[in-house]
Amino acid sequence: MLGVTLSREARARAVQLPAWNEALGLPRSWDQQWSLRAQQILAYETDLLEHDDLFAGSKVVDELSAQIGEEAWDELQRVLERGGSVEALGYMKERLVSSLAERLRDIESGRRPVVGVNTYRESERSPLAEGVQEGFAAVERVEQETEEEQVGSLLGWRKQRDGRSVRASIDSIRRMARSETNLMEASIEAARAGVTTGEWADALREVFGEYRPPTGVSGTALGVTGDAEALRMARRKVEEAARRLGVARVRMLVGKPGLDGHSNAAEQIAVRARDAGFEVVYQGIRLTPEEIARAAADEDVHVIGLSILSGGHGRLVPRVLDLLRSEGVDPARVPVVVGGIIPDGDAKELLERGVARVYTPLDHDLTSIVGEMADLLGDRQP
Repeated sequence: MLGVTLSREARARAVQLPAWNEALGLPRSWDQQWSLRAQQILAYETDLLEHDDLFAGSKVVDELSAQIGEEAWDELQRVLERGGSVEALGYMKERLVSSLAERLRDIESGRRPVVGVNTYRESERSPLAEGVQEGFAAVERVEQETEEEQVGSLLGWRKQRDGRSVRASIDSIRRMARSETNLMEASIEAARAGVTTGEWADALREVFGEYRPPTGVSGTALGVTGDAEALRMARRKVEEAARRLGVARVRMLVGKPGLDGHSNAAEQIAVRARDAGFEVVYQGIRLTPEEIARAAADEDVHVIGLSILSGGHGRLVPRVLDLLRSEGVDPARVPVVVGGIIPDGDAKELLERGVARVYTPLDHDLTSIVGEMADLLGDRQP
């Protein structure tokens, strides 16, 4: 709603449609329409848009605006001191990850109240969320049929193209990429020839390689903040797991398979695991199942955590499990833990396939999750 209620000069021309159920997964078309209608009610059924600035003259808004401006300027100077945004990308990502980690610790300790999470948790059943855990009724779900439909559509598109024009366009992109020429013209011609986004990106990867951005999880540990006793208990569990395994440190691989770009959960698990004593291997978002399985074997990890918020867990997790076994990593010895928007029925299927634990947004105590993952290791039975 903020994009509608801001002053006339700041109002958005195009407004994002955050839906009520985005905390659960991908919103359906109806959910997005509901969000749009709420904004349209403000715009057309009130006189809101007739006023230049609803907040003009507010001392509180002026003071807060000045405070935000000063703090933003200070942060900009720190970025410039590091050479600018490109050189300071790792610093900025670390700041984002550590800031959220501090917030979550405050929530877990109760210092920051969040209604419905750590206070006033009693609730009547919502008809909107009816069946979410049982069958994913309130969010989009990626089924095998959906994937097959998209693949079929892509193959059909490729069959009706002029293959010669496609190959010439891709070759042109490679040549332009190796020179100092702007890629825009070649990219437009490729689109007109029917080159897909994947083919375009593959051509650029051949020339430039693939960029892996900083993850932000390797910054300074936060130390014992938040629920100090819970973190100390998690550290003891990690130490006990290391003794059971006969290693100096327990290694955890955190992986995000697929195109899901929501990295907060994976990053926060990685940070909390690191602070609890795990040695964490986290290579960032959008990894293939093959890359995750290869990393697990190469790094000789003791536990694997997969984060999937796209609804594609039914396809991705079994693939990762199969590839792990083909790499000589036995999920019975190296537990695989999955977190995401996963209904109860799907969780049961994943457990039957060899997953050790399944966590959902209802399991928001990260310190406890990390401790439970340590309990899975070695001779001790969970």
